[in-house]
Parts: sequence; structure tokens; C-alpha cells
Amino acid sequence: MVQARYRTAFQLYPYERVAEQDAATVTRHPVVIVGGGPIGMALALDLGLKGIPALVLDDHDGVGQGSRAICFAKRTLEICDRLGAGQAMVDKGVVWNLGRVYKGEEEIYNFNLLPEDGHRRPAFINLQQPYFEKFLVDRIREKQAEGLPIEIRGQNRVTSVETHADHVALEIDTPDGPYRAEADWLIACDGANSPIRDMIGQGFAGRVFEDNFLIADIRMQAEFPVERRFWFDPPFNRGETALLHKQPDDVWRLDFQLGPNADRKAELDEEKVRGRVRGMIGDDIPFELVWTSVYTFRCCTMDRYVHGRVVFAGDSAHQVSPFGARGANGGIQDIDNLGWKLALVLQGRAPESLIETYHDERKHGALENIRNSSRTADFLTPRSPAHELFREAVLTLARDHAFARPMVNSGRLSVPCVYDNSPLNGGDGLRHPARTRPGAPCPDAPLGDGFLLDRLAGGFTLVGFDTDVPDRVDFDGIEVTGFRVDTDDTIRDRYLDAHAFAVYLVRPDQHVAARWSRYDEAAVAEAVDRATGRA
Repeated sequence: MVQARYRTAFQLYPYERVAEQDAATVTRHPVVIVGGGPIGMALALDLGLKGIPALVLDDHDGVGQGSRAICFAKRTLEICDRLGAGQAMVDKGVVWNLGRVYKGEEEIYNFNLLPEDGHRRPAFINLQQPYFEKFLVDRIREKQAEGLPIEIRGQNRVTSVETHADHVALEIDTPDGPYRAEADWLIACDGANSPIRDMIGQGFAGRVFEDNFLIADIRMQAEFPVERRFWFDPPFNRGETALLHKQPDDVWRLDFQLGPNADRKAELDEEKVRGRVRGMIGDDIPFELVWTSVYTFRCCTMDRYVHGRVVFAGDSAHQVSPFGARGANGGIQDIDNLGWKLALVLQGRAPESLIETYHDERKHGALENIRNSSRTADFLTPRSPAHELFREAVLTLARDHAFARPMVNSGRLSVPCVYDNSPLNGGDGLRHPARTRPGAPCPDAPLGDGFLLDRLAGGFTLVGFDTDVPDRVDFDGIEVTGFRVDTDDTIRDRYLDAHAFAVYLVRPDQHVAARWSRYDEAAVAEAVDRATGRA
């Protein structure tokens, strides 16, 4: 829960009256997305690139001010590359791979989140959420000029939802009054306090953490390193924790743990905030306060993410602590999973039951994120003297003993989810390497003048590693394209290990569907049917 005012940073879709508001009949849309944040806009762009018309409704007219999410992970950038917006984000963002952990003033260890070479994207970039959203909308506007079937309506607030077997009926309020619309599918990307969730009577269960944290985004010119710096019990915030990150435009994110009994209003007093900031950066560096807020957090999830024709994604479906950057990054993985499935269903190439597998896979991902976030919260705010004693012992040992460092938990940073035991996973004729088993996202690697993931940016794909596969095969309406890769040491390590050659079937979201030691058309056909919910 964040205590901060909403102010517009970028007015990207100002309100405009549309003909639908005056029509005598109600218009039915294939997809209506409620919520114009990063999750809703990414889904709209993904659907539009697949030829699926979608309408985005947002109760504001652009991007809210304030950094909010700032850490965007490698997998998120790879998804945004597929959408055509990744490069703009990296160009603007602050790239980092290294993190440092301190106890008091002493560094006890550091870590590299991307120790191996051969990836296009870094482990993370820091980029203020308003920019992330703006680059998605910019890409939508660019593609709209080429016929992208996406419409965005600002200051259109959904006030009522009525569910039916084959559609959802909506009432929408605007500055010119209400109107009605219908959707074959309604996707709720309307945040942790989701009005849509309330409208259909669904709950949000989990743990609420009572500790308070202060965010202070400041503008300063300083020679601090570009890395994640995290303190336990620093001299400027005794008994608590603190975090420092660099963002674009000479803006820095400072995060101070306040404790459960903090006076939230008093902590937002400008002079008190400035005092905390000076304690961290020193008295000699001038700075400007850009944005401040006090927040608590919860680790919660809906029981189910699919309710008939209403589907929940991002914070409307699940919420985690900000430590670990698993919120927005997990939400982008949601839409990466949902977009291709929704497109196949709307195109009549897959049964509606395929949408249920979105719940299966992304609930698995959400529970993984919640487990990691809850463990982080317990380490940051020990719940008993025994927990506190354990934390102090771990921090002391971590200075000199590598075995203790994995137990230091300042936030288990976002990694892509592996859909183990997914109903969509096909056969595994290789058994190793484990990192590319069915359900896993494909790791990137250099390929020719580009990278492997560049070639996995469309639909279902067959990749032959040191073996031939067909260029194109149609399996009852599911077109699968293929190409051969002559491997080097990097690709061999990630996809072959000790095998002489291999064939991989890759899903549209770049997750492995199945893999074999050789091409077998019948086996591929069975795996395609399984991966599209037709088996």
C-alpha cells in the first residue's frame, strides 16, 4: 500500500469522445483490457502484433508521476524486444549486473547476476516506470500508423461488469457521461486494488506485512557506482535496512526501512526526508526531492486467475514485496504467457480450455514469487528473537565464508519462471541440460550477426541444433517454422551439453515445449497438439 499522490508524468491518451458513445447498439470487442499500466499496454501491443483487435480502457489519461517500479529484469527486456520496445528501454535505462551487501558500513559480499557472456541483455536495467509505459505506448502509436488494431481510451472508467457465458458486459463512465460496451474477453490489469476483482466478487488472500518503508527519489550528481547497494543496520538508519539505486536523468532511488510503528505522515515531512537523505549521501552533495512515498506491502494472490471470460494479470491477480523486483517483471511474464493463448483461441485454432492453462502456469509463477518475497520479508524484519539471532549469525559469517552468502536475503531478484509440470509440456528426449528442459524459457546466445532469441519472435518454432529440421510445417492450422543452428561452445553448453544434436519445439513465448534427439514429425505433431490444448 503506497501513500502518494497521483500526478501525470506523460499525457499519452487524453480523453476523446468516440462514436461508440452515441451508437444505438452496444459494440462487442474481441478483447477489452482494463488498465493502461505496463501490463495492460504490453498485452495490447502483443495482441495487436498478432492481429487481434483490443481496446484499452484507463481511468487516467497517461502515465502517473513517480518512479514506482524501476528494476526491469533481463527476461522482461527480452519480451519487450519481441514487442519492438526493448531497445528504447535499454537506451534510456541504467544497466547493472552487480549488487553489494553491507552490514553497518562494511561490505560483507557482492554478487554478479549475469556472470556468463553471450547475452544481448543485461541482468537488469533501472528505468522509471513512466518511461517503461511511455515506450510501450510509443510503440503502439508507431504500429497503429501501420494498421495495428489497438485503441486506447483515456478517462474511461469501468463502473460495472456483468459476466455471461460468451461475453462480458461493461458500463463505462467518461467526462461526457456513461456508455456500455461488450467484450468477448475482459482482461483485468487494473492493479493491486483491482475494481474488476471486487465487481465479480473475488478475494485476494495472503500475508500483509506491517513494516513501513520510505521511498525518496532524488536528483543529484554523484560519483556513486552503478550497482545495487543494500545495507543492514547502516549508521544512517540504525536497526533497519536501506537501499540505493541509480535511475536515468540523475535520479536515485533511496529506500529506508522505518519499522512497523512509524508515523507515516510525519515520515513524509520534507525536512525529515531530507535529513534521512543527508544521512545516507552526506552533507556536501546537493540534491532535489523528486518523489516521496511511504508504503507497506502484502504477498497475496487470487485463488484463480481465470473466471469464465474474465482473466486477471499483473498486480490484479497477485502482489509481492518490491524487494526482488518480482512485481512488474512477474506481470510482464503473465502477458507473455496469455497473449499467444488468447490469440489462438480468438482465431479458432485452439480450444477455450487453453486459457485455463494460463492460470495453471502463472499461478505456479506467482506462488514462486510469493515464496521468495515472503522469505525476504522475514529476513528483513525478523519475527522473533530466534529469527533475529539467525540473521545476525548469517550476516557475520557471510563476511568470510561463501557458504553463508546465499542465505543473506536482501531480495531474491527476479528470474524467469520455469513451468515444470505444466499440462502443455511435451516429451523430453534429452533429459539434460536442465536449464532448457520443457517449460523453461530459452536462454539467449549469439547467433550469426544477432542473437538466438531474435529468431524465436513469432509463433511455434522448431530449432535443429547441428541437425536439419523442416523450414515450415502445418499441423492442423498451427504453422510451425524451423531453422538449423550450427552450434558453437556457448550454444552447445546451453542446449546440447553432451548430446551430438537435438531438436527443440519452442512456444510463441520462447518457452521450450518439447525436445528430442532427432526430428520426428509424429512426435512434433503430438507436442504441438499438447502445447495448444488440443491433445
